[in-house]
This record gives sequence, structure tokens and C-alpha cells, in this order.
Amino acid sequence: MALSSSEIEDLKVAKNILENPDLTAKISYVVGSPIEKGFKMLPKKWNLVVNDATRKSIETALNVALWTMDRSKPDSPSNWWHKLAAGTTGAAGGAFGLAALAIELPVSTTIMLRSIADIARSEGENLATPEAKLQCIQVLALGGRSKDDDAAESAYFAARTAMAKAVSDAAAHLAKKGLSDKGAPAIVRLITLIASRFSIIVSEKAAAQAVPIVGAFGGAIINTLFIDHFQNMGKGHFIVRRLERLHDPEEVRRTYEAL
Repeated sequence: MALSSSEIEDLKVAKNILENPDLTAKISYVVGSPIEKGFKMLPKKWNLVVNDATRKSIETALNVALWTMDRSKPDSPSNWWHKLAAGTTGAAGGAFGLAALAIELPVSTTIMLRSIADIARSEGENLATPEAKLQCIQVLALGGRSKDDDAAESAYFAARTAMAKAVSDAAAHLAKKGLSDKGAPAIVRLITLIASRFSIIVSEKAAAQAVPIVGAFGGAIINTLFIDHFQNMGKGHFIVRRLERLHDPEEVRRTYEAL
């Protein structure tokens, strides 16, 4: 069955979000200079700090953010409450710079994933299922394009294709054993894949917060932009997911790519 005109409009909204992320431009505006200048201010081996903090953040979120999410009926997501909470944690990151990232990022990521789950629920996802929970975490991998992605594909579907098997294997493992075996290969592989993509955006956030003039107030703004970015990506992703539940996923993809 072909998509209705209203569904095509929803898909247009989703594609505009998913294929045109603008976090870098917004952060550069707040900092007052191109984000590349922030990278030059980061200390040596900063990427090791970012990668470690990113991985720990995803592990923390996997344990906390979604397994305590309210599964009540779909409702409008509480985006502003989550932005306020993320902004508060970002103030610490802005005040203490890269040193605070290992503490601040897991908290911010957990708040952000709760917000993404809220958005997923509003689009009809059943958060009682492992797949829906992992789809929320997968949103963290949709915010920045990997160098390994196929340039011929849309950035969004390239990311989904790259992670499809890892998400499926992890969902099957969680359905059988839950989180009792956190070191299972299926879980470790998924975390590694998501972390490699999530770290692209986290690196930009760290670079912005390395600029001396940012401070606590700027850190709060940057973190608010950070969660806003992933709230938008979550909205786009779960619009597509909703349409895929109603129609042949290949038909949805063909329509998406033809827009």
C-alpha cells in the first residue's frame, strides 16, 4: 500500500532532519569561531578521553536510561524538561572542561536517551521490547557520519545498514538473557559500533567546551544544543520506524530516497 499524502509529508520532515544535521554550525555560533579552533585547544591524547567517556556513557545508558522508562500510552514527549536537565549537567562540563567529560557525559547521555525513548513512545514504539530499546540507543549513532559509510547511500540509511546485524544480534541476546551478561559479544559489538559514531559528535562538544570563553553558561548552552540535536534525530528516526510498521520498509525507503 502506497504512503498517503500526510505520511509523505511526515517522511519529508524526517528526511530533512536526518540528512541535514546542523549541530556543528550551531556550536560554532555559540563559541564564536569555527569548531576547528576548539580542536586545536584540546590537550594531547584528548581523543582517548573522549572515546573512553563515550563508551562508558553508552554502557551506563544501556543499564539505566531505558530499563526504567515509563511504558504508558503514547503522549507528547517532554523535550523541554530533558533539555533543562541536560543544560544543568553541561554547566559543569563548561566550567571544568575536558576533565569533567568522564563524569558529565554519562549523566547527559542517560538524560538524552530517556528523552529519545519518550519520543519513540510518542511515535508508537513498544518500549517493553529489547528491539525498541536498542533502537533508542542506535539514535546516538545517527548524529554523525562515519568515514566507512557508503557515499552513494543516504547518511541515515547507511548508518542503519552498517548497524543492522549488530542491533538484531544484541536484541536477540537481550530477549533471552537480559542484561545479566553485559560482556556478551553481541552487546560489546553493538556498543563499539555506536560509540565509534557517537564519538564524532562528542568530539565536537568537547572541542567547543575547550574554548576558554565558554565557561559554565556556555557549557549549558552547548549541552542544550547537544540534546536538541539528538532529540531531532530521534524524531526523524522514529517517524521512519512508524511508517515502516504500517508499510513495506522497502517502499518507505524508496519513497524517502525519491523525495
